[in-house]
Amino acid sequence: MWNYMGWDNASTIAGEVQNPQKTYPRVMWITVTVVAVSYLIPVAAISHSGLDPNSWTTGGWVDVGRALGGPALAAALTIGGIIGAIGTFNALMMSFSRLPLVMGETGALPKIFSRTSASTGAPYVAIIVCAFGWAACTFLSFERLIILDVLVTGLSIMLEFWALIGLRVREPNLARPYRVPGGMIGAIAIGLPPLALMFAAGFRNHSERIGNVNALIVGLIFIAAGPVLYFLPTLRRR
Repeated sequence: MWNYMGWDNASTIAGEVQNPQKTYPRVMWITVTVVAVSYLIPVAAISHSGLDPNSWTTGGWVDVGRALGGPALAAALTIGGIIGAIGTFNALMMSFSRLPLVMGETGALPKIFSRTSASTGAPYVAIIVCAFGWAACTFLSFERLIILDVLVTGLSIMLEFWALIGLRVREPNLARPYRVPGGMIGAIAIGLPPLALMFAAGFRNHSERIGNVNALIVGLIFIAAGPVLYFLPTLRRR
């Protein structure tokens, strides 16, 4: 689950985790090991089988299963993929729905977003609104969704790194259960790879189109909507 959620997404549910200061580092070490093994073993098995990896397409694992184990193995891989997708979606919903919840509590979004279920504590309004947003993206191809996701998510991650640098400058004595080593240089250095990835995604979006509109323009519209939605409640209160 952590692999697909992203390491930063786990922070949004830290308030619902018991003893996160110790639990998170322990689980991250375990997860890195599990993720590495789960990639290495299947790739090594395919390499040993002699199948040509250059012929793979979307759904390639199912084709490999059919070639090595027949329809039964192909069906098992398909079912496993479906279960994994459902688990990933539920994990991401848990993470993403907590952001509108907190924004509703702080006034960055309407107060209705802070409503939660009396029995489970789930932010049902935020979940419903997010579900409509996800459903609106179903008409896009997988490749376009990936490109837009890298662009928009990359910028949100950059904001996290910029906030890290800002806190190092403005709050040097702030209590830090986790601390990036290397001082200010280390804090800046870890933000360079995602910055490069975001520029690469922007260059790639330049040649992609969503309908009659350039995909880069669509991504920039999503990005520009963030500051507008953030500052709009403040302007309305004034």
